[in-house]
Amino acid sequence: MFSCVSLQAQDGQSIDTGTHLVSARYIQSVQSTASNLEDKLDKKTEKLLRKLQQQESRIYKKLQKTDSTKAKALLEQSEAQYKKLEQNIAKLGKKGNTYIPSLDTLTSSLKFLQQNPQLLQLKDNAKQLTGAMDKVQGLQQQFNKAELVKKLIKERKQTLTNQLQGLGFIKELKQINKQVYYYQDQVNEYKELLKDHKKAERKALELLSQTKLFKDFMQKNSQLASLFRLPTNNPTDPAALNASLAGLQTRTQVNNLLQQQLSTPGAMDQFQQNMQDAQSQLSSLKNKLGNQIGNTGSKDIDMPDGFKPNQQKTKSFKDRLEYNTDFQSQRSSGYFPTTSDIGLSVGYKLNDKSIIGIGAAYKLGWGKNIQNIKITHQGIGLRSYIEWKIKGGFWLTGGYEQNYRQQFNSIAVLKDLNKWQQSGLIGLSKQINLNSKIFKRTSVKLLWDFLSYQQVPRKQPVLFRVGYGL
Repeated sequence: MFSCVSLQAQDGQSIDTGTHLVSARYIQSVQSTASNLEDKLDKKTEKLLRKLQQQESRIYKKLQKTDSTKAKALLEQSEAQYKKLEQNIAKLGKKGNTYIPSLDTLTSSLKFLQQNPQLLQLKDNAKQLTGAMDKVQGLQQQFNKAELVKKLIKERKQTLTNQLQGLGFIKELKQINKQVYYYQDQVNEYKELLKDHKKAERKALELLSQTKLFKDFMQKNSQLASLFRLPTNNPTDPAALNASLAGLQTRTQVNNLLQQQLSTPGAMDQFQQNMQDAQSQLSSLKNKLGNQIGNTGSKDIDMPDGFKPNQQKTKSFKDRLEYNTDFQSQRSSGYFPTTSDIGLSVGYKLNDKSIIGIGAAYKLGWGKNIQNIKITHQGIGLRSYIEWKIKGGFWLTGGYEQNYRQQFNSIAVLKDLNKWQQSGLIGLSKQINLNSKIFKRTSVKLLWDFLSYQQVPRKQPVLFRVGYGL
């Protein structure tokens, strides 16, 4: 699968990579990741711009009824800004790229492999590397485009707020703020996804990071290196010294200047007081930023006043799904179960505190005892449910079910709807997180079937279920 190549490790010693060449899976994985995120980000950006223009159009139509002059002026201003955005997007180039560490690493690794194709086990190195590089650069362009859009919508928000303040457009402005917030949050989520490298990516980057050749390449060619001159491993390198010290005062010059300024009476006390004031201001600014950012870390999100975001809104459909199973057994005597109820369900997270879902249940018969095991079909059920989070791990749950509680031997008998029984459930559940590779959580449910009194034969009104989340 791999051939042997000798590289130089960070300590200067030669290492034999042996079976550690970068595989074709790395190029394919990078290309797939970049292509997927590029497409998603492009769609999100276009969707946001389309919605914002539609919302602004509704505002202008409403404003035209009371102040046609202002509505016309705002419309012309809006069209001019959106046109300017299109022009700026068309002019986007490689310069002024938004710096994203993970994307910079991927880009630099591809450039490095282009210069060192012997490290790749690919039949067509140039073609596949070029394809991957195109996708990565395309993703970079989408992030650059997102920055331009964020700048535009910030200006539009400020303009509309100033022009429409006090004119009864509070609801419309809040809606725009929500759209902007979710877009910014989505962009940040895509940046986070770049950090979650796949197995092939992690393996290749770990290998490359062990080599002095790649480390030196990153110090000279990465985007970070173009923003800040990174130190090299050779402190006597004249080029590095000249580049890093260009335009900067030396330590000797700084010391001489301080001695001259502080030689006057009282200068040292004043200097110390200024240093304390500067430290106090820095601490105050740090605390202020921390309070504004909260738990969002480095996210540059402008939170609308009084707005509680739905953290599920920016997630994909499949990421908002959760899968659950429950299992209960009943026995007539001894320890051998006569029947077992097996349930499977899938829920969709509407937001952080509510879930709706559907599922199915199957009642499996085991026979009379251990000496007489016989697998039979004792029933089947269809379920729907909704859950609201109350506090902590406690949830209020409700649901509607249809159950066929008779033994059956073929699917055809299930068509008789008169033999199905309705159940209306309401109750409480407690969810507990699990440290398991298979199950993420367990839930204990206590439910009251308020339709059980209408069932013939009548079933017990109180149900106890134990479920597991996958």
